[in-house]
Amino acid sequence: MIDARPLMAAGSGAVKILLVDDDHDLTAMLTEYLSGEGFVADRRHDAATGVAAALTGQYDVVVLDVMLPGSSGIDALRAIRAKSDVPVIMLTAKGGGTDRVLGLELGADDYVSKPYFPPELVARLRAVLRRPLRDERPAGVLRLDRLSCDPARREVRWDDQPVELTATEFNLLVLLLDSGDRVSAKEDISVQLFGRRYESYDRSMDVHISKLRHKLAQVSGDRLKIATVRGIGWKMELPS
Repeated sequence: MIDARPLMAAGSGAVKILLVDDDHDLTAMLTEYLSGEGFVADRRHDAATGVAAALTGQYDVVVLDVMLPGSSGIDALRAIRAKSDVPVIMLTAKGGGTDRVLGLELGADDYVSKPYFPPELVARLRAVLRRPLRDERPAGVLRLDRLSCDPARREVRWDDQPVELTATEFNLLVLLLDSGDRVSAKEDISVQLFGRRYESYDRSMDVHISKLRHKLAQVSGDRLKIATVRGIGWKMELPS
């Protein structure tokens, strides 16, 4: 996969955003607004050119509308995820719960419902780009059994086998591993990963946990578990 680590993390310049939306007026307005927030935004207005641009490796985050001419944003996301782990925020219609869940299951990092205010999008962008525990991140590699997670290199391995995770799945794993035997509360995860308060009706975290749980089970032969602590959150554990 194409490595899509945030370019700004190393102080290499402004974060580059790719806006894929067929609303020319909206993307023009957003480009100007994002510029004032320290982002550089490029625009594409259909799925094919959006996918092609996303796969160049030039962008730190892709903002992808579900409703696009030609192929849908869901199809575009599927094509992007086949080759790249660049963070993707989906734009979905208000009440479009099916699109949101499908997008998350295909590897979207977050979603924003239309209509939305630009400051909300900026908050989601910054949350996706934020590396968890950036200032308090433990030095060195996090380990559990034969799993190793290197926050600095953003690499995960089971023995010598790489584990392919999206940006949000990786950040979630760091939070869970760093918590050790403590339970990671849903409220804390929501704030650190998504930059918003946890709401009981929001399935984003559940979908990301499910996908991370499945990937860890695949590489470990069901040895690694993400245990659910009902009403509180999750923690990593090994079967007894």
